[in-house]
Amino acid sequence: MDRLLTFLTALSAVLILLVLRSVRRAHIRVEYSVSWLLAAATLLVLSRWPSLLEAAARRLGITYAPLTILLIAGCMFLIMFYRFSVIISRLKDDNIALAQRVAILEYRLESVEKGAGQA
Repeated sequence: MDRLLTFLTALSAVLILLVLRSVRRAHIRVEYSVSWLLAAATLLVLSRWPSLLEAAARRLGITYAPLTILLIAGCMFLIMFYRFSVIISRLKDDNIALAQRVAILEYRLESVEKGAGQA
């Protein structure tokens, strides 16, 4: 289990560094990076405090503590995927509304140009 926790610690640290680097280079927006940072920090805390991991496993009724990490990570990522699905759906709706507004403006501009051409 020690090797697994060490690997998880390294993985969490790399994820935190990647997210911070991506925010710095403007590859990811700050409001979206918070979810990734919270997930990585949670995994980092669980990997560094085996007693906390054991307590969480007992509380959840899991006999093998590393499964607790898998369960918690899976739940965190499911919540993140749901959150991002909601965001993507909203952006798609906004995109459709924007395309419709542009089409209306183009139609009005063409109408004005035709009216000016006839005068």
